[in-house]
Amino acid sequence: MPGLATMPRAAARSAATMTDTKERLRQIARADGRYSPEAFYFLFEALEIAVKLAGKDGLQGPARHVTGREVLDGMREHALTAFGPLAAYVWRAWGVRETFDWGQVVFLLVDHGLLKRQDSDSIEEFRGVYDFDDAFVGAYEQRLRDALAARLGAAPDP
Repeated sequence: MPGLATMPRAAARSAATMTDTKERLRQIARADGRYSPEAFYFLFEALEIAVKLAGKDGLQGPARHVTGREVLDGMREHALTAFGPLAAYVWRAWGVRETFDWGQVVFLLVDHGLLKRQDSDSIEEFRGVYDFDDAFVGAYEQRLRDALAARLGAAPDP
């Protein structure tokens, strides 16, 4: 992998911006104290997935905005891919106990200027959206059944 000095200028600037953003996220997490920095990093990674799942990846500006529910859907998808059925355990280790906690993180980032909100956005969009154990263990079991069925040439379970 090339070092920053050998990367094209735009890529080097992008890597520097990512490092700066990650440092800001770490500082915000440390100052707040409720959630680990990893939760903030994970949220930022999952936003692109949320935008894509919402069908807004080709859009720009305010049209690219995702709702709280769409953010949570992207985060669930990213968590299933990254952590499988252990996602709830990982999130809890970061201090995130329920979907409302993700709303707290989002609005902290809004308050610090790292995310933007619309007037219609509310932290309440994040309250009680899904139970972590159901969302991750149940969803993973279904994915596993579907993958096994595909491998064996059978129809997936409904």
